[in-house]
Amino acid sequence: MESVKPSAVTPRKSKLSRTLSKVLRVKSMTGIAQVEGLQNVKVDEGNMTHSEEDEELEKKLVVEALVSRVFASISTIKASYAQLQYAQSPYDPDGIQDADKLLVSELKTLSELKQCWFRKQFHFDPSPEGAIVAAESKELKSVIKTYKIMGKKFESQTRLKDSEIMFLKEKLDEANKQNKSIEKRLNQNSSLSSLDNLHISGLSPTHFISVLRHTVKSIRSFVKLLVNEMRSAGWDIDASVNAIVGENVIYLKEDHKCYAIESFVCREMFDSFNFPNYNLRPTEFLPDRKKTQFFFSNFNELKSAKAEEFLGSKPKSAFAKFCRAKYLRLVHPQMEASFLGDTKLRINMVNGGEFPDNNNLFTSFAEMAKRVWLLHCLAFSFEPEAETFQVGKGCRFSDVYMESVVNVNDDEVAISVECEPQVGFTVVPGFKIGKTVIQCQVYLSQLLQQKAQVKESVSSMKQR
Repeated sequence: MESVKPSAVTPRKSKLSRTLSKVLRVKSMTGIAQVEGLQNVKVDEGNMTHSEEDEELEKKLVVEALVSRVFASISTIKASYAQLQYAQSPYDPDGIQDADKLLVSELKTLSELKQCWFRKQFHFDPSPEGAIVAAESKELKSVIKTYKIMGKKFESQTRLKDSEIMFLKEKLDEANKQNKSIEKRLNQNSSLSSLDNLHISGLSPTHFISVLRHTVKSIRSFVKLLVNEMRSAGWDIDASVNAIVGENVIYLKEDHKCYAIESFVCREMFDSFNFPNYNLRPTEFLPDRKKTQFFFSNFNELKSAKAEEFLGSKPKSAFAKFCRAKYLRLVHPQMEASFLGDTKLRINMVNGGEFPDNNNLFTSFAEMAKRVWLLHCLAFSFEPEAETFQVGKGCRFSDVYMESVVNVNDDEVAISVECEPQVGFTVVPGFKIGKTVIQCQVYLSQLLQQKAQVKESVSSMKQR
């Protein structure tokens, strides 16, 4: 719907008024103009009398009054059309009828004004000046009416939008409930409750991959917390990363340096993975079937328990010994002191066979250690047992044994086919279960170097 602005009326009216005035003036000079109450007068441009000037002024007023009435009628038509549109939705038959009557009436008025113009017969009651004021008042009322109708329409649209917002909020609440339900089921799956009815005879590499996926997820949660603690304590992340994997690794993004810390955590947690009980407690078995059953029983015992509660109830178990050994190797004394402000925790508790309480870092570590231990127990539940492997730095990338922990997008920078990607470091080790190979996750170095070189070349070409 076209809106009407009062400021836009006067310039158009003045322009049309001047045009009509010129036309009447030309016709009056030829002695053709016939205006009610005025005599035909021949005008001599050089010798115009006082009465002729009054007559000319009155003609201008007549034209201005006519134009004012035309614009007033047009504004009334616009207001009527706006009311007609507004009454259609929601449907208002009385409003439509009133708007239609007013619209027809104003169209008749415009037709009468047109006939007056062609016949040069004008009558304004009481005077042209009064007609001008009345027309301007009528036009102003029509404009105000149009704005009021538009305001009502906007209010109606606002109410409609509010109802849509309420509807969408209800859908959002419903979606959040569904997400919570899905998250609850995922958490149940993450606690490996889906393997509750699993029998040792039904073990397959698929079950091992499922446990491995949850293990990697818990490792990355611990690494994220560890990196945040290091940053809060003012540790030099770059120096720590360089000490782990060396200085000659080029990272695609700054955040990828966390993969180096994840590599360190995995290296420490999976060290001695291929030995029963991580070689921390001698285990003597005669037949292999008893060994597999022993580890599968340990797996079932721990999978549904909370790590800290299990450690509290069985502080002398193989899992508790594993947690103490890995915690002391993984968390450096200086790191612990910078995080907690005191190293007595390590000396008095961990070495004494106890574990810290109300410590977010240890809670995350215990959950991660539980998943790694479960994976270890499940690995020795197979016959032959699953084995872990890693690839060395600088090895050529192989799709069979490796997968990149970062997906390098070839669309970003074109890389030559001749370059052979090389391993910067292993992030997550791979596993072999019989003839099944589970790829290790590696961070590629050569590919990123080539990509960095291409980026540098492209930027230098742009500068030239």
